[in-house]
Amino acid sequence: MKRVAALDLGTNTFHLIIAEINQGQIQKIVLADQKHVKLGEGGINSGKITEAAFERGLEALSAFSNVIRQNQVDIVKAVGTAALRTALNGPHFIEAVKLKTGMQIEIIDGDREAALIYSGVRQAVQLDQNSLIMDIGGGSVEFIFADAGGIEWKKSYPIGAAKLMEMFHHSDPISGDDCKSIVAHLDAVLSDLFSFSSEYKPKVLIGSAGAFETFAALCQMKTANKLPAMNESFDFDSGQLRLIIKEILDSTHQERLTNEAILSVRKDMIVVAALLTQYIINKLKIESVKLSVYALKEGLLLD
Repeated sequence: MKRVAALDLGTNTFHLIIAEINQGQIQKIVLADQKHVKLGEGGINSGKITEAAFERGLEALSAFSNVIRQNQVDIVKAVGTAALRTALNGPHFIEAVKLKTGMQIEIIDGDREAALIYSGVRQAVQLDQNSLIMDIGGGSVEFIFADAGGIEWKKSYPIGAAKLMEMFHHSDPISGDDCKSIVAHLDAVLSDLFSFSSEYKPKVLIGSAGAFETFAALCQMKTANKLPAMNESFDFDSGQLRLIIKEILDSTHQERLTNEAILSVRKDMIVVAALLTQYIINKLKIESVKLSVYALKEGLLLD
């Protein structure tokens, strides 16, 4: 039995998970924490981590380092994704973290990120038919066509929620023109995705954590009128999900601000995430949608 700490250092959120692993299986989650660092805020499209974001990142990892020491961890693995792999001062951040905490961050490319996401998702969801896994990050979105036998095709695209929001979301609530601009951009960027999808014909869309956790929370608030504890997975009612997405797209910033089901880091980015989800469901004629609470960090644990 090994006690492993995995850190997923994303564009918006830094995740820490500590678990006991035995023979390639997660036996027990000891601790899970996240800090909404917004590493890409103010610089996601210019390729720079701003001074304020740099300090928030260092502070978060210092806190995580203390937690890891307190929990007597055998192995620590930290990976950086879109924001760190594209930022010109990403290497400077990695060096600053090492000096302050001793932690070594590995930058992974989009292909490796997608593979780790698949590894995490398959622990939470039955991949018993042709499926499309989608992980909406702040800087990138990973798409993985897969079934129980493994990955058929995967690719990471630089169309994360923070990037799309900074590029196209300029109205409150989001305007029809802003939506059309995003759709036109997606049409241009995702052409090879559609080509593969026309052959593979996925029936199920599996949303990997993030925005899909918010969609699930909003759906459950409608039925139970309270925020439930989230299990490893969640099956969406298609009609209810479409209604939730429409309500998000129609909402103002102030309305989202007061909605307890939407995390503070997602109050605005959830809008473009909802539009992207709606776009994929419609374009690929998806029949059912699921949430996998497990994502990259759980894949990293097993790795």
